[in-house]
Amino acid sequence: MRKDRIYWIAILAAMALVSCSSTKEIETLPADVRYQRAKALFDDEKYLEAIDEFKIVIVQYQGSEYADDAQFYLAECRFLRGEYILAAAEYDNLIRTMPTSPYVTMSRYKKGLSHYRLAPKSQLDQKYTRLAIDDFQTYIEYAPSDSLVSDAEAKIKELTDRLAKKIFESGKLYYRLEYYRASIAYFNKVIAEYNDSQFTDDAMLWKARSLMERKEFDAATTSLMELLTKYPETELKIDAQQLLSDIKHERQAYEREQQQKLAQQNG
Repeated sequence: MRKDRIYWIAILAAMALVSCSSTKEIETLPADVRYQRAKALFDDEKYLEAIDEFKIVIVQYQGSEYADDAQFYLAECRFLRGEYILAAAEYDNLIRTMPTSPYVTMSRYKKGLSHYRLAPKSQLDQKYTRLAIDDFQTYIEYAPSDSLVSDAEAKIKELTDRLAKKIFESGKLYYRLEYYRASIAYFNKVIAEYNDSQFTDDAMLWKARSLMERKEFDAATTSLMELLTKYPETELKIDAQQLLSDIKHERQAYEREQQQKLAQQNG
């Protein structure tokens, strides 16, 4: 029994020695070999294993020529795994700590794209929508002639419309609830802050409706005239003209009612 124990202890010790030797060999790999090992895993789409390898390159060889490559592909692993929050953080880490890297431009774009992938539909919280817009705008300012600028601009337009839609829908909700002061505030926000979105003319029309309900006929008329002047080809032209007619009749009815009340008080 004692001999068996000694035998197994010897075997375990040998295994530990081999393991330590193997670990030491891996740890002392040159930076280029270590990086190529990680890149091969990435190319084989073994992203989880590649992440560990790229991390080692970044930590152990942070001053080498492969550090920024490893940082970029670490971020790419996160992105391709759909881990967009982590991907954005890794792209940002490269931008902040390796500002002279040739990967900075693409990292700025991919940071925006990561937040773009996280941006929800218009009725949900728009935190990542705003982050994506900021990221894409920063990328465009940093590299205005880059090949992906037109794509970033298109995504900014899409995301801006999404924000405008959320505010516009809130205004319509308050209108239906007959909270016209609140609805006007939301429509004004669309008009002022998202004046190049597809919801600006809608907001002007619904603002006029809200103002009419509050008997602010002059302001309602002004809103509609601004709509027709600024967007002469709007699909809402017929609706706006009909609303102008409704305002005129509402004003006349309201003024007659006020005159009748005044007559009764004086009578």
